[in-house]
Amino acid sequence: MRRREFITLLGATATWPLAARAQQSAMPVIGFLNPYSADGQSERLRGFRQGLGDAGYFEGVDLSIDYRWAEGQFDRLSALAAELARRQVAVIAATGSIVAALAAKAATTTIPIVFVVAEDPVRVGLVANLARPEGNLTGINFFTAELVLKRLGLLRELLPGMTRVAVLVNPRNAINSETTLRDAQAATSAMGLQIKVMNASNSREINAAFADLGRDRPDALFVNGDGLFNARRSQLVNLASRHALPAAYPDRVFPEIGGLISYGTSVIDAYRQVGSYVGRILKGAKPADLPVVQASKFELVINAETARMLGLTVPAPLLATADEVIE
Repeated sequence: MRRREFITLLGATATWPLAARAQQSAMPVIGFLNPYSADGQSERLRGFRQGLGDAGYFEGVDLSIDYRWAEGQFDRLSALAAELARRQVAVIAATGSIVAALAAKAATTTIPIVFVVAEDPVRVGLVANLARPEGNLTGINFFTAELVLKRLGLLRELLPGMTRVAVLVNPRNAINSETTLRDAQAATSAMGLQIKVMNASNSREINAAFADLGRDRPDALFVNGDGLFNARRSQLVNLASRHALPAAYPDRVFPEIGGLISYGTSVIDAYRQVGSYVGRILKGAKPADLPVVQASKFELVINAETARMLGLTVPAPLLATADEVIE
């Protein structure tokens, strides 16, 4: 090789690390804000990354993600959101609770925010209009809180002799819990049912709640939609089985591992839609031009084997309307 060619090649080689570092520094950073811990969130994160991938973005290749987990301490969300705002991330994905979305909204009026919430985002003040959100926020509403009446009705259909129902909520997720209890109290009153409110904000308190239920013996348990309960779903399903307590859940991931019945939208798919919206914003879309997506498909899933173990006969009309019956 000639000396001049060798020097040219050597110079080009020396620039490769510099080019790689420049490319890496230009990689957009996404802020991911969540009130819980990464433990138990793998399916939802997989959905989020799938949405990003559908938009052509892959973590570690086209973008990086700065994860901020509040570890169940909802009062930390404001500080975590402010940290992401100071870092000037490209987009904030506010997930897990309406509280995370509100914290992100309070932290910045310029950084785009994509939320995923169970409550009506207009009613709680996230956006002014679903079709034209305005401002720097848009997102997904998967209707968990609004389905309380429907889930209680299905539970009553499965247990026509039910008179007393316990409702399990996470008091740290205050807005979500208040909405659920308001709707549950109205629904149980209309059905002539007695309600017992059970609070649990961690694994230990879930155990304590079931110990109380074991002594009090309600006819059924209604588990509220909450990220903590999703993460602790194996614990909840096992305890319900141990106490022979029929329970209704908000998501199909519960009956898939032995829970009795669930009715709701796919939360995993909602996270996929969040990832897709984040990708569209990275490509230049404005949050104000992206309408808030509202879930339109609801799934009824029944675990027939669990029903038999509990000595229950699932009514034929309920079986006929189920989207899936797990044998």
